[in-house]
Amino acid sequence: MTVWDRPEPPTRPVPLDRERIVAAAVALADEGGLEAVSLRKVAGRLDVGPMRLYGYISTKEELFDLMVDEVQAEILPEEQPGDWREALRVLAHRTRQAALRHAWLADLLGGRPTLGPNGLAVTEATLAALDGLADIDTVMRAVETVSAYSTGAIRREIANLRAERTTGLSKRDWQRASGPHVTRMLATGRFPALAKAVYDGTDVDAEASFATGLDWVLDAVADKITRLSA
Repeated sequence: MTVWDRPEPPTRPVPLDRERIVAAAVALADEGGLEAVSLRKVAGRLDVGPMRLYGYISTKEELFDLMVDEVQAEILPEEQPGDWREALRVLAHRTRQAALRHAWLADLLGGRPTLGPNGLAVTEATLAALDGLADIDTVMRAVETVSAYSTGAIRREIANLRAERTTGLSKRDWQRASGPHVTRMLATGRFPALAKAVYDGTDVDAEASFATGLDWVLDAVADKITRLSA
C-alpha cells in the first residue's frame, strides 16, 4: 500500500494531517536541504511528538515522495499548450523554476516515477503533448530524452549554486581565483580545444544555456518523429 492509498488516522487533540506535515518538511528542506529533514525535526516544527507522525508517514522516503509531489503541483501549467514542443518546453522550464525555488528537488529528480496525484498529472501532461504523433514506444523514448536533458542541466545548475554558497565565491570570483592556474595549464599547449573554448567562447547565463540546450533536444526529437512518420 502506497502512502497515498493509506488512510490518515483520526484527528487527535493537536490538529495534524499530511498536508501540514509535508508543508513543514518542505520548509525545512528549503532552509537546509534534504539533510535537514527528519521525522523528528518535522515533529519539532509542528510542536508534536515524533510518534504522532508515524500514523501518517511510515518512513522518511515516504515523506520525500510526498514532498516531491507537493512541489510538482508548481510544475503543472494552468493550461496545456496546443503545440507539443511548446508543451514540453513549458514543462521543462517550470521544472527548472521549481528546482530553483526548492534546490533539494534536484536531488530527487529522475529515477522511478512518482506516483502521487501531481506527479501523475505531470506525466500525463508530458505524454499527452506527444499523443498521436508517433507510436507509444517512440513517444516514451522522446519523453525520456527530454527528461534526461532537463534533469542533468538542472542538477548542474543547482550544483553550481550550492558551490557558490559553500565557498562564498560567485562564478566570476571563482574564475578570477582559478584564472592563473588555468592560464598556466593552457599555455602548455596540451589543451588546444579547451583553450579555444576559454578564450573564444561566449559566456551565457544558466537560463539561456538551459533554453538553448532544450531547443536543440526538441529539434532532435522533432527530426526523429518526422523521419519515423514519413
